[in-house]
Amino acid sequence: MPRRRSAKVLASSLGILMLGTGLAACSAGDSPETVRFYLSKPEAIPYFRELIKEYNASNDDVEVILDSSANLQAGFLRGNPPDLGLLNYNMEMARFMERGALSDLSDMPEAERILPEVQDLVDQYATYPGRTSVLPYSVMAASVIYNTKIFEDQGLEVPTTYDELIAVCEKLKAAGITPFYGTFKDPWTAAQGWFDYTVGGEVDVATFYEQMNAQGTEVGPNSAASFQKDFEKPVTQMQELIDNYTNPDAASKGYGDGNLAFANGEAAMYMQGPWAFGEIAKTSPDLPLGTFPLPMTNNPDDLQVRVNIDLAAWIPEDSKHKDAARAFLSYLFQQDVVDKYNAAQLGYGTTVDAAPATDPRILGMKEYYESGDFYQGASKAIPLTIPTENYVQGIAVGGDVTSTLSTLDADWARLALRR
Repeated sequence: MPRRRSAKVLASSLGILMLGTGLAACSAGDSPETVRFYLSKPEAIPYFRELIKEYNASNDDVEVILDSSANLQAGFLRGNPPDLGLLNYNMEMARFMERGALSDLSDMPEAERILPEVQDLVDQYATYPGRTSVLPYSVMAASVIYNTKIFEDQGLEVPTTYDELIAVCEKLKAAGITPFYGTFKDPWTAAQGWFDYTVGGEVDVATFYEQMNAQGTEVGPNSAASFQKDFEKPVTQMQELIDNYTNPDAASKGYGDGNLAFANGEAAMYMQGPWAFGEIAKTSPDLPLGTFPLPMTNNPDDLQVRVNIDLAAWIPEDSKHKDAARAFLSYLFQQDVVDKYNAAQLGYGTTVDAAPATDPRILGMKEYYESGDFYQGASKAIPLTIPTENYVQGIAVGGDVTSTLSTLDADWARLALRR
């Protein structure tokens, strides 16, 4: 290619608008504005790739480009973040919000449609004064997965109290059926399911972390809130359930092993989220499954389900294409678009006009989600610099509960001091 070109040719080929000169370049259709769309969930890529094709085909002046491999941290640090993100929202992502790196979306109609109790989940991690920077797109509710045929064959009812849960486990054990399938080779499975469900079934997770954040470096055995004091009872119950009612080789089994074993009917219950349904279906597509919240007290009114913001939308303050990104965000939040996504991914809607869940596998959580009886996982509110999953894995395979939770308190205090 020749190095020199006339300004006329250059403007024509690149579609550059010569600002301040009054000169018009070629039509916008020849050089659409590019919006880089960052998506973090691999399973959702096919769905959003099709959406992007449809959107681009109907817009001559904007081209959305899917990006699922960029280094998000590096992009923000270099002032070149994606123009629009749709990511799992957690403690680490909240760091961008509290530093003011995400723009205000409160004036968008989509912000008015988010359920208040769902928007509150965002605020539990971080806020930025005067801004609504993150709009929840999909919520995943997780609880105990159970084989409804095994329950029916054994004449078992879904337990709603801790005593009923133990009775169910004892009846299954007496019938030669493993009550729970454990997969503690993978640390995250111990944290996401066992730890989060047992703690969330007994502790007000949001209030607990409010107190912990307020205490900072003062966390310890005599503080108003601490992991050792508040979590010892449910985590001890977790360990007792594991010791008495899981497969004996749970310490050597991983997530893939658990999906296969559960699909083959090797246990009645499984502490996993709805993402496991697709994996189980690869082996046993017709296996009848349901869900119920893990009871940790003897009061059915305490029942709640664990939730996480599976996907949430945000637009960086440094985006150079905010208006185009906002337009695509509005497109993504069209109710038929978001409802179709949630139905496919077994998620729950975040908007006041969301379609209700209908898949029988997750209907056991529907009443709890709709009434706001849910909590975010306790393991997800701890910064990743603390190896919480490994600590929980250690407890799951027989480690000491008290000393481990004491270590977690000390780690929290040290991290607060560094901040």
